[in-house]
Amino acid sequence: MKLSANLMSSVLHVVLALLLSTASISARAQANSIEAINVSPQVGGKVVVKVTLKQAPAGPPAGFTINNPPRIAFDFPNTTSTLGRGTQEVGEGDLRSINIVQAGDRTRLVLNLARTTSYDTQIEGRALLITLQGTTAAASATGVTTRFAEAQPGDQRHSLRDIDFRRGSAGEGRVVVDLSDSAVGIDLKVQGKAIIIDFINTALPKNLERRLDVTDFGTPVATIDAFTQGGNSRVLIEPRGNWEHTAYQTDTRFIVEIKQRVEDESRIARGVGYTGEKLSLNFQNVEVRAVLQVIADFTGLNIITSDTVSGNLTLRLKDVPWDQALDIILQSKGLDMRKTGNVVWIAPRDELATREKLALEAQQQIADLEPTRTESFQLNYQKAADLQKLFSDAQQRVLSRRGSAVVDPRTNTIFVQDTPTRLEEVRRLIRKVDVPVRQVMIESRIVEANDKFSRNLGARLGYNEAGTGHKTLGQADPRFTIGGGLANTGFQTGQITTPTPNFFTDSLNVNLPVPGLGGASPGVFSLILFNENRTRFLNLELTALQADGRGKIISSPRVITADQVEATIEQGTEIPYQQATSSGATSVSFRKATLSLKVKPQITPDDNVIMSLKVNKDSVGQNTLAGPAIDTKQILTEVLVENGGTVVIGGIFTQEESSTTNKVPVLGDLPYVGFLFKQNLKVDNRSELLIFITPKIIKDNLTLRR
Repeated sequence: MKLSANLMSSVLHVVLALLLSTASISARAQANSIEAINVSPQVGGKVVVKVTLKQAPAGPPAGFTINNPPRIAFDFPNTTSTLGRGTQEVGEGDLRSINIVQAGDRTRLVLNLARTTSYDTQIEGRALLITLQGTTAAASATGVTTRFAEAQPGDQRHSLRDIDFRRGSAGEGRVVVDLSDSAVGIDLKVQGKAIIIDFINTALPKNLERRLDVTDFGTPVATIDAFTQGGNSRVLIEPRGNWEHTAYQTDTRFIVEIKQRVEDESRIARGVGYTGEKLSLNFQNVEVRAVLQVIADFTGLNIITSDTVSGNLTLRLKDVPWDQALDIILQSKGLDMRKTGNVVWIAPRDELATREKLALEAQQQIADLEPTRTESFQLNYQKAADLQKLFSDAQQRVLSRRGSAVVDPRTNTIFVQDTPTRLEEVRRLIRKVDVPVRQVMIESRIVEANDKFSRNLGARLGYNEAGTGHKTLGQADPRFTIGGGLANTGFQTGQITTPTPNFFTDSLNVNLPVPGLGGASPGVFSLILFNENRTRFLNLELTALQADGRGKIISSPRVITADQVEATIEQGTEIPYQQATSSGATSVSFRKATLSLKVKPQITPDDNVIMSLKVNKDSVGQNTLAGPAIDTKQILTEVLVENGGTVVIGGIFTQEESSTTNKVPVLGDLPYVGFLFKQNLKVDNRSELLIFITPKIIKDNLTLRR
């Protein structure tokens, strides 16, 4: 019992030590905090933000950039804020203000910018230095991948657990990605109208490799695609409309929030549609400068007035938007304004126009004297020769009067010589033009259906009688014809000069059989009746044939082509024929009898497809003296079809129906037995041609997966 008590005491001491150690580690992890934020402008438009913490951070915090509106955000885990305020106004360079938000044990630092710019971070003792680059670097920062969370070298393989979508209370869309651990490297960028998120060295399960159509949720998000890109996993979010996004990570959950962008209500709106906060003004013969000062105090704008602004006015406004009140004051005194950021400069219109004209003339003179430079641009998708024509177009030149462009076809490179300002414009245009062209697969289905029916009924009827008579020489036998000459009756009378027995046949024949159909012979039912002496014969033969045929021909030509590029696909036969030449000789020419599809697609911004179509379905017809005829079916049209939709662009329906009766007059109309003296032919043929078109936009993987 004593040994057990000592052992239990030792275990308790070890457990207590572990608990105290864990508590001390947790306390140290939770002890860090942000104590001060200082901003200092640098040469070249750079701005350095110094964030001082209580303890030295282990590494730079995870940061990400938002292009619309321009912001940079940093997440400090296990860190609190002791600043005592949530917003700090700056107004230095491209940095407008700083927001500090604390949620639980995580603090987010948001830098509100005037334009998108790149940044660098470094640790200096207990401080984090964030360097915002100047305006030159800001121009090239658009579209650059932002590393939301850095991937560690030699990191283990990660995986995605789940991808979900939720709708927020304010109508925003939230894409929630569950990670296997919190150390996953994440790259987030905005490319065109899509948000692309790459999870570095992360596996994507097969059940998550799919597309989510979330249009019915009523958020700015339309679709979410998840697929594998090399050794990474990629999530592609396609919003719609005018939107902005934010992203943050909490432990193993990464969330991207997309919401409709709300326009700044404090902006100055000219003309109709004033959106400023309402105010009331009542002044009698007061100076214009004093009224402008009142509006400046009300709105928080920095208003600078020219020395030439003077005069008094009487004004009485009640519940009027402040931007409308400012517009009324400017119009009444012939003034105008120019706004830069939150600074408004007010001066007479003529003075502003003169200043702007002088500024433009100075810029033009500088451009004429500015030294030129030469830069090379190697194109990936666009042809350099086509781009040279675009830049050097005499009607609308992109380059200046001193600029020129030279092409190297072998390397598909264009060399541009111009001023630095124009070279920057050329660089921006090439970035927009040199993109992969979207492709469309057009599938056509041509269906030909035939339904043929023919039925023929006919009969043969004959009566023959043998007897003894005396032939009178030199006397003709008068003939009587029934049924179109196919049967006859003959008889003879006269004085018997020679008592030699002679047989003369009295006969009555009706011959109305049916013809064959498609090489098939009709069915025959025959009946022969004769008397005991076999001197009288009655022959009855019924013929009938019915043909019922159904056929269907399906042709499905399909072709892939680029946007606004015409494509043709055809299959068939070229038929030779003789053709006279100018010298009188003959030559052999060829004429096509083909199944062909010619299409020129145009992809609309809302992913519909406009197609100019020409569909031919030709076949070899009857032979003539000049050569075989061509049976052609053709449609030429232009249609608008949604992506993946099917439309019937045309159809031809023909029906041939006929009924023919051949009969012996009078006898063919007898009841019950009239069918023995007639022939019935009936034809009912139907044919139908339908043409279906289905366009499918091929996923632009070259752009989204590189």
